[in-house]
Amino acid sequence: MHIYSKLSKQQASILLFSILIVALCGIAYQLIISTVSSYLLGNSVYQFSLTIGLFMFAMGVGSYLSKLLDDNQIQNFINVEIAISLFGGISSLLLLLAFPYVHSLYSTVMFCLIFILGALVGMEIPLLMGILSHKQSMKDSIANVMSLDYVGGLIGAVAFPLFLLPQLGLLKSSFAIGLINIITALINIYFFWNYLSRPKLMTTVAVAVLIMLTVFTVFGTRLSSFAEKHLYFDQIIYKKQTPYQRIVVTETSNGREQRLYIDGHIQFSSRDEYRYHESLVHPLMSIDGKRDNILILGGGDGLAIREVLKYDDVKLIHLVDIDPEMTSIGSTLHTLTKLNKNSFKNEKVTVFNDDAFSFINKAGIAYDRVIIDMPDPHNEAINKLYSREFYTMIKKRMSDQGLVVSQSSSPFFTHKTFWGIEKTLDAVYDDTLSYHVTIPSFGIWGFNMASLNSQIPTNFMFNVDTKYMSDDIMQAAMVFAKDTQKIDVPVNSIMEPKLYQLYLEDLKI
Repeated sequence: MHIYSKLSKQQASILLFSILIVALCGIAYQLIISTVSSYLLGNSVYQFSLTIGLFMFAMGVGSYLSKLLDDNQIQNFINVEIAISLFGGISSLLLLLAFPYVHSLYSTVMFCLIFILGALVGMEIPLLMGILSHKQSMKDSIANVMSLDYVGGLIGAVAFPLFLLPQLGLLKSSFAIGLINIITALINIYFFWNYLSRPKLMTTVAVAVLIMLTVFTVFGTRLSSFAEKHLYFDQIIYKKQTPYQRIVVTETSNGREQRLYIDGHIQFSSRDEYRYHESLVHPLMSIDGKRDNILILGGGDGLAIREVLKYDDVKLIHLVDIDPEMTSIGSTLHTLTKLNKNSFKNEKVTVFNDDAFSFINKAGIAYDRVIIDMPDPHNEAINKLYSREFYTMIKKRMSDQGLVVSQSSSPFFTHKTFWGIEKTLDAVYDDTLSYHVTIPSFGIWGFNMASLNSQIPTNFMFNVDTKYMSDDIMQAAMVFAKDTQKIDVPVNSIMEPKLYQLYLEDLKI
């Protein structure tokens, strides 16, 4: 009779519970590494696919290697659990610290972490299955192990976006998952003390890891600040991980310049944001015609609202931004309220914290002017906000003679992307107009305008107060040099996300 056949029901239950924890933590580590990589490198589909694929491969390698371990399967399982808690617990911290130095170092650290964690997780299931097979039939052992493995995976997959990321952030999430692993290891040490050859040593190591992760969790905010200092040139004056994005506001040491970053991508600099927002808003708003109802999609910083409010005949402004935290700081954070001149407090403004795609697809009032102030299509989720379907839905919510403008990335640095947006707008609307300006923080930046049932004029007159935009600037903005001229690119749609592919191609050049 094998020694493990004498396990009590309580001990067997502990092992079954450990299986659930193994699966929960394994999924969580995959999501943490994928999210950090998406945050730092962009291209979320690639990062998640690469992480999950390599993790699964490493699990297969770990499963194979488990047969090379000695016969003390319980001791091996606990050792593996301690190792996972250590490497997994500090995974996000290592990635954030590696990123600022060289890209190759980050990739090396990322691949090593994925492979080590995947291999360790892959070892655990065969070990636990081998132990339980001596207590119950192989059929029951496989059924129990696999069912709990799937349940644990579900819990981990749901807990990460709903609780861990929004409540704890990336650093504390990895520390917390590491704590779950090490506590599981300590519980197993206690219940299987007599099965271990060196239980006191294992307890000492496990307690040391527990103390380390606890300290990291307690000082997680300071560690996060330390790690993020390496990502930004300036002092961080505000940061928040929301369910939708990572928001960071920085300020130079002399206090003269503030910048807003979302998921590591700069959104504006206070030194030149007026160039962007005047170019986005005033060409559209200066065209003759009705402009009672204005819709702004994105623009949670309130800076586009500031420019729209310069037109006295505007009766209402609806701003749609999915993230309530973004519009909250736009209306309360002194850095932003000073820039946007407290635009959110104007009685004409109504904020909708909703997904732009869902909002525009609902029945509602018709808008005379629509301003699209969304991030670049750097992932598949944002791609839909530059699609033919999305523009068609906007068209249905526009009044007769309505106009729409979209920020369109750079016609120089993302040449294909810029003209891809124009091509998609042209497939939906009656007329389009492309123009570009120079913004020091971004370089050459482009915009595309489209009209419903009318032709867009090529002569512009600006009768409101501006710091940058003028009649002459607008005339020059419509002239494209040879290296930024229009090219033939496909129309973007939800089912065929060509724009996202074009954006990736642009970045490789």
